[in-house]
Amino acid sequence: MSQPVAVVTGASSGIGAATARALAAAGYRVVCAARRLDRMESLAAEIGGVAVACDITDPAQVAALAEAVGDRCDLLVNNAGGAVGLEPLADADLEAWETMFQTNVLGTGRVTKALLPAVEVAEGTIVFVTSTAAEAAYEGGSGYNAAKAGERMLAGALRLELVGRPVRVCEVAPGLVHTEEFSLVRFGGDQAKADAAYAGVPGPLVADDVADAIAWVATRPAHVNIDRLVIRPRAQGANHKLHRVS
Repeated sequence: MSQPVAVVTGASSGIGAATARALAAAGYRVVCAARRLDRMESLAAEIGGVAVACDITDPAQVAALAEAVGDRCDLLVNNAGGAVGLEPLADADLEAWETMFQTNVLGTGRVTKALLPAVEVAEGTIVFVTSTAAEAAYEGGSGYNAAKAGERMLAGALRLELVGRPVRVCEVAPGLVHTEEFSLVRFGGDQAKADAAYAGVPGPLVADDVADAIAWVATRPAHVNIDRLVIRPRAQGANHKLHRVS
């Protein structure tokens, strides 16, 4: 058998980069896809993978990604997405909502549609990286809650549509994960607000924790489908219930 191929979107940092490393360690040839080609070229060189510049909101770039992957894709990890803003609905920035829907829902759907034939040829697996934001609403989260819940419905519908065909459809839903960029992007580059999101939380998840979960889901026996794996730090009982120490 030739080396299995994995595609990871949003691979230039955070969970995506950690997942690319974890999958390479598990024996995959990883296609690292994201907008920042310079970062991905360094990562691809490190893990013996391939870097492809891809903005998942651009149909032409997604088509180019599918062409670069070729006829076989053993694993697709839909990781690209993210949150923008934390305002209540009354003060919502709807342009930020549009950004979240374009990436988390439409972009994820676009990549999945483009690569599904190659995944089916490989009798492979698709992993959607959603969020506990899809589990329950929280104050200030309405736009992100809606986007991630929408992405969850993509996974659920696809799993039903593919019953009887040799493709597994899985979901990994992380809670609070301390990465360099997620909260910084969410708060428009305000480092103080980004740091405050994790202040006093003992043992938040880190990108490697989520990458390990994704790799575990992807490497179960072919007849085993992990429909949904929710992973939180011990300090987070729910989206609204977070233990902090002073």
